[in-house]
Amino acid sequence: MGEVLTRMFFGGFVRMHVLYHAAQTPIFGAEMIEELRRHDYDIGPGTLYPMLHQLHQAGLLSCSSDVVRGKRRKYYRATPEGIAALDEAERKLRELVAEVLHDRVPEEGPYGRRGGE
Repeated sequence: MGEVLTRMFFGGFVRMHVLYHAAQTPIFGAEMIEELRRHDYDIGPGTLYPMLHQLHQAGLLSCSSDVVRGKRRKYYRATPEGIAALDEAERKLRELVAEVLHDRVPEEGPYGRRGGE
């Protein structure tokens, strides 16, 4: 069950990581694959490029291209909508980390207190 849960979260973590870097500076696919590998995400072009296209189609990334060493390279940059989405995801991630890793359960919420307390 742990592997299934990890796989379910994996895509969201990678997307957030991509948005984070695209908010800092323009990124391109091969560079992001290497960056993700540095963080132990073993992701290939067949996964990353469709993800970049999805984020672009969703309006979270803008795309431009340039010719580098005779090859066309697409650069992606976070849009204002992408930055807003990243900010919201960061807020939610901080809240989740506080709850899960530091056992700081919100006093009230849609599910009440943990364990029916």
